[in-house]
Amino acid sequence: QVQLVESGGGSVQAGGSLRLSCADSGYTYSSGCMAWFRQTPGKGREGVASIYRGIGRTYYTASVKGRFTISQDNAKNTVYLQMSNLKPEDTAMYYCAAAPTTPLAPATSLLPGWYSYWGQGTQVTVSS
Repeated sequence: QVQLVESGGGSVQAGGSLRLSCADSGYTYSSGCMAWFRQTPGKGREGVASIYRGIGRTYYTASVKGRFTISQDNAKNTVYLQMSNLKPEDTAMYYCAAAPTTPLAPATSLLPGWYSYWGQGTQVTVSS
């Protein structure tokens, strides 16, 4: 059974940085993709960044390009989200997700419906 566990959230001031980690266990797929999503109260989950596990291709939503970096350490079965120059609008619960296959269209990798497995989330709060 696949289990995803996020860590690294916290409270920072605007302009600061955080690194989120997502450790996966039971994930036996050599390909597929993983992604980070975020959600604020009353809103749906927004895809932030995705990475194709086999080739390391990455994709970002426009609002985080140049500030966030998704990466993977296959030896540790961990995916990271390095967040820099954080803004108050980045405040949200951040979720890690995994899917056993990769979509043909990269934009699909930022849609929550593509993913079968989800973590419990880690809170990120950015103050102005």
